[in-house]
Amino acid sequence: MASVDYFPTSTPMLAVVATENAPILLTGVLLSLVVIYLASKIGAEISQKVNLPPVLGELVVGVIVGVSALNAIVFTDNVSAADSMIMDVLQWIYHLSPVVTESIFESLSEVISVLAELGVIILLFEIGLESDLRQLKAVGVQAVVVACVGVVAPFLAGTIGLMLIFDVPAIPAIFAGAALTATSIGITSKVLSELGQLKSVEGQIIVGAAVIDDVLGIIVLAVVASLAKTGTVDVRNVIYLIVSATVFLVGSILLGGFFNKGFTLVVESLKTRGNIVIPAFIFAYFMAFLGNAIHLEAILGAFTAGLVLDETDTRNELDAMVRPVADLLVPIFFVSVGARTDLSVLNPFISEYRSGLIIATFLILIAIAGKLITGWVVFGKPNINRLAIGVGMIPRGEVGLVFAGIGATSGAIDKPLQVAIILMVIVTTFIAPPFLRIAFDRFAPAIDVLPKQE
Repeated sequence: MASVDYFPTSTPMLAVVATENAPILLTGVLLSLVVIYLASKIGAEISQKVNLPPVLGELVVGVIVGVSALNAIVFTDNVSAADSMIMDVLQWIYHLSPVVTESIFESLSEVISVLAELGVIILLFEIGLESDLRQLKAVGVQAVVVACVGVVAPFLAGTIGLMLIFDVPAIPAIFAGAALTATSIGITSKVLSELGQLKSVEGQIIVGAAVIDDVLGIIVLAVVASLAKTGTVDVRNVIYLIVSATVFLVGSILLGGFFNKGFTLVVESLKTRGNIVIPAFIFAYFMAFLGNAIHLEAILGAFTAGLVLDETDTRNELDAMVRPVADLLVPIFFVSVGARTDLSVLNPFISEYRSGLIIATFLILIAIAGKLITGWVVFGKPNINRLAIGVGMIPRGEVGLVFAGIGATSGAIDKPLQVAIILMVIVTTFIAPPFLRIAFDRFAPAIDVLPKQE
């Protein structure tokens, strides 16, 4: 907090000053939530009226209220406190000093970021509940094939293309190629749910492949981050990630019956309000915690928890109880993704961005083609909507931004290449939702929906 600058040698006074600033921080958080909810609702309603997925509207309004336009919802990695509209309001109300203003802005940015992370965790938990483990198993082999092709094809094409066509050095090229492997399961799953296609064969293949993509993406990220820092691959770390990811996912699924029995016993023994939803969130957060603790992803743990609890007798009640919680937190995630997107990287009149725009065009084409082909590697499903599967794998979303951020922080990629990766993420994130709707509408007669097994 700001107290560090005032009392650098007195720990007790630090706590006092931090306590005094807490109401100011709370005011900023509340005002930020008002902006986020208002913007998300307006964007979702407008998007719905023009027959587009509401999540696309949430992303667009996120861009508008974010660093690209209004600077209402901004984060420390984009701007300073002086550029924040929320901080201007707090400054007007409380007459803050520059040091306190900057400190509160940093804390505000962290709070909103944490809420956004909780939003995506709950989103994946909800998606897991809406999926069916037995249905995922039914398309498991196809999902594995789709995921592997969706990782290998864009990675090789992007890396080799950057090195041969643009003379990009090996390590930056590998990093950019790795950024092409990601798939944003959060965005795609939300769109599938809104379209009512989450339980279709295509939807289950996409979700399953996106989960596997996430695991493979973590491994790829570990490898390229190791390359960027040391110039060599830490084989032990890669082996650890592979083994831990496999044990976590497979082990959780295999132990699903045990978890379900324990959950049922707990629910039956509790008599107070929240006897179903609270134990469910305890389990979801614990699984997310485990995912983070073993250096995987919290969203994988949350999704796995949803899959496991979907097999319980109370799944219908639980679905209804989780939905309102998701309605409160998930919009924070999608608006935040849009708010972090800086469209100034599209300015061709800035010389340092020009080469990035050229490379970005190449990366966008590879990003789309590398995922689009995945629909045509599905086998044993003659009437499958291959276009929908390919389009569903396209959005990179927050996952691609993680690659860009780590690459820039480690010094593995320069500014033009960073701009190119960010632009690729922006384009693939925004084009996927409307084109996914088009793909399903065009092949509606061929869509096969898996029946829910009781």
